[in-house]
Amino acid sequence: MTLRINDTAPDFTANSTEGEIKLHDWIGDSYAVIFSHPRDFTPVCTTEFGAVAQLVPEFEKRNTKVLGVSVDSVDDHQKWKSDIETVAGTPANFPMIDDSDLSVAKAFDMLPADYYLPQEGRTPQHTATVRTVYIIGPDKKVRIAMTYPMSVGRNFAEIIRALDAVQETDGQPLATPANWTPGQDVIVALALDDAAAEEKYGKLDKKLPYLRFAKDPKHG
Repeated sequence: MTLRINDTAPDFTANSTEGEIKLHDWIGDSYAVIFSHPRDFTPVCTTEFGAVAQLVPEFEKRNTKVLGVSVDSVDDHQKWKSDIETVAGTPANFPMIDDSDLSVAKAFDMLPADYYLPQEGRTPQHTATVRTVYIIGPDKKVRIAMTYPMSVGRNFAEIIRALDAVQETDGQPLATPANWTPGQDVIVALALDDAAAEEKYGKLDKKLPYLRFAKDPKHG
């Protein structure tokens, strides 16, 4: 079954580099970013895990937990962490789960249907589609899903930006425009008429009858 935005993220229990994790309990009242990889000790993935290691303080400021998924064992993850630290210049202080049986990859729809996956001699190419990012809310619902090919390193600055946009608009009659960053004007939803919108957000910048901007209420 395809995992869609607003679906409840599948719960699972898995071993990780920081002990057993039960996803929903682990998320608690936080947001979560789950990012997956087709194999340990692969070049692009090593740079990506390094980027996340450097950004852990940024995720923490946003009440967001980070969880790495790779289709190898915890023992391999622990060995790989040394390489990640060499590249990043900082330890990878976030859990990495063992998904060697692909149960999480399958639950989160990271693999094509009926794809041949050998039990022995599996290479990164066999699990090439296990390169997905999910942003999950405290209600355990999927807010954003992004999938990348093996050849394209992810832009974690964009993932932070998308997380900021999710947190800006969650539960609010707001949206963010193209290329929005915190502090820039936001779009007021049409659920509010002009009077109600101005009462809630102040003076509007009306570009079009259906495109009304307001100052960023969190950072303005």
